[in-house]
Formats: sequence, structure tokens, C-alpha cells
Amino acid sequence: MKKVLVRYRNSALRNFVRKHSKYAPILFFIGGFIFDTLTLGRIDRTYDLTVLCMHMTSLSITLYLYNLVDDGKWKNTFLERYEEYLPLAIQFFFGGLSSAYVIYFSRSVSLSKSASFFIILVLLLIANEFLKKRISNKYLQFGVYYFISFTFFTFMIPVFLKELNTTVFLISGAVSLASTLILLIFIYSKSPSTRKEIKLGKMITIILAIYGIINLFYFLRLIPPVPLALDKGIVAHEIVLNNGNYEVTYEAEKSFVFWRKHNLNYSYSPDQRVYIFSSIFAPTDLKKSIFHRWRRYNNKTEEWENVEDIGYDITGGRDGGFRGYTYKTNVTPGEWEVQVLTEEEQILGVIGFNINLRENQEPLRLKTSKF
Repeated sequence: MKKVLVRYRNSALRNFVRKHSKYAPILFFIGGFIFDTLTLGRIDRTYDLTVLCMHMTSLSITLYLYNLVDDGKWKNTFLERYEEYLPLAIQFFFGGLSSAYVIYFSRSVSLSKSASFFIILVLLLIANEFLKKRISNKYLQFGVYYFISFTFFTFMIPVFLKELNTTVFLISGAVSLASTLILLIFIYSKSPSTRKEIKLGKMITIILAIYGIINLFYFLRLIPPVPLALDKGIVAHEIVLNNGNYEVTYEAEKSFVFWRKHNLNYSYSPDQRVYIFSSIFAPTDLKKSIFHRWRRYNNKTEEWENVEDIGYDITGGRDGGFRGYTYKTNVTPGEWEVQVLTEEEQILGVIGFNINLRENQEPLRLKTSKF
């Protein structure tokens, strides 16, 4: 009775997938994204680590199984009845992992220069919807797999080593490169159909090219220093540390600007302090030096000018992010920004604001929030 029920369910699922084959990829894409959005929170949480590791492991296994289908490897085995689901499974794991990265990256207040890498992830996430027809292209399979693998290890290794620097990034890249090449060569040795379809040298060249491009992005500081993320950035009138909480007083935004509480215009009086408050997410026990680079826009030269770098250290693990602030006096009215950077000068985010000279003493719409 149980076997009959299982066969009925498998048959019903197969008929559903075949009947809605046009929309199945979209459903798997949306399903993976919604699953990650609802369940993932912080990269150092045991659940998140487990889910991402399971996604990556399952993707690797599924990629192996799928590439041996054309060789008849699974004929007369229990896997034969599931062969047509393997492309959808690959797509689900591609979507699940890329959406997880998008979720973590999007925590940043400002992606600034790292927006280019973020856009690549978003495009990969969207393009995943259209991979169904091309997923049999093994060059595409392993190219996307390697990009996903590289990003996976650049998230994971800093969390486990509790350290983030150029050496750790290079180690992450080397581990992802080695693991991808091992999987590729293993599948290539086991699958005659794969050997007919791709040239191993060409595939390795593509992977090495992706490796080189990502490293170029890193050294050009176009990749955000994951897993660090700028959570909050506020220009404030006063900041007080009280019972372990920062009480930040800032100019309140107009009610119709529902996506932001603080105003980006600062009403300035001579000799008044201008504070910048930032909250940075960092995984548990990960320590890092951070600094604020104060910059002013010169209307005459139409260029940004560095005014001062003010640093402080962070230690991760707090859900609300590691909090800190810097301040300046004797500033001039105009357009300003504060870059939040690591000691390697990788940008976590940019906090932009305008300083306006206060010409009257009308009360300001100030609001105080605890962080």
C-alpha cells in the first residue's frame, strides 16, 4: 500500500512538473528566494551556516548526478525516476545560494563602490529564472557553480577563522578554486558524455578567468568586505552612552518619508559638533579596525576632498551591530559624506548628508532613538 502511494505521489509530481514545465523554473526560483528571506538572519548563526552548507553540498552532489544522466549511470536504480527533477534542483540551489548572498549584502546602508558586485549577484539571481533551457550547457553549469562557490567560501571562512583580511580572502579563493576543479575533474573522469561535450582545458580556463576577475574586483575594492555590513548610519546632533545603549539625537525626517527616520540635512550652528553614528554587523568574535573618512564636496573643483580619518575597533556578535561614532567641529556648510571603511580601505558604506547654516533659532524637529 505504501509503495503504491509513493508511486502515485511521484506520478502526480511528474505530471505536474511536465504540465507546468514553462512555469516550474519560476516557481523554484521564487520558492528558493522566499525560503531564504523568511529563514536567514545572520551569517554566524548556526541555522544559517547549516542551511548554506547544506545548499552548497546538495548543489555539488546534484551537479554530479545530473552530469552522469546522459551516460545511463542511473538506469535501473531508484535515481532514474528522479532524473528529470535534477535540473530544477540545481536551479533551486543556485537560486537559494545567490538569494542568500543578496540578502546578506543588502543589509548595508550604502553599497557605494561595491554596488557593481551586488548587481552581479542580483542579475545572477534574476537570470536563474531563465537557466532551465540552458542548464544542460556544462560550461554554464560549472561557471556559475564556481562563482557561487567562491562567494560561499568568502562568507564562510572568515566566520570560522574569526578574522577578515586580504590573506583570508586569498585563502577563500584558493579553497573554492581547488574544490571546484576537484569536482570538475572527478565528473570529467566519470562521464564520457561530459568529455564529449566540453574541453577540460577550456573549462579550466573559464574558471581561472572568473577567479582572476573576482580577485581584480577585490583589489580594486569593488567587493564589499563580507561578512561585515553597515547596518545603520546617522548624522546626529548629540550622542550619549547610557546604560549600555547609545542615545542618538537627530533631526527627524518628514512623515511621508517612511523608509528613513533621520533627516539628511543637518542644521548647523558655529562651534557645534557634528556626529556620525554607525552600526556595523560583524560575526561573533570577529575583530576588525574601522574608521570614518570625513569628506567634503568642493563646488569649485567639483571633486570630493578628504578632510580627516578617525578610527575605532569593532568586535562582532551583537544582533544590533557594533556601534560607534565620530564627530567634528568647525565644519563648513555644504555637501558632506562619511565613508565607513576597513583598515584595508574597503568600503562598508557611505553616509551622505548636507550641512546647512542655521540662520534662526526656531526649534528643530529632533528625535532621540536608542541603539
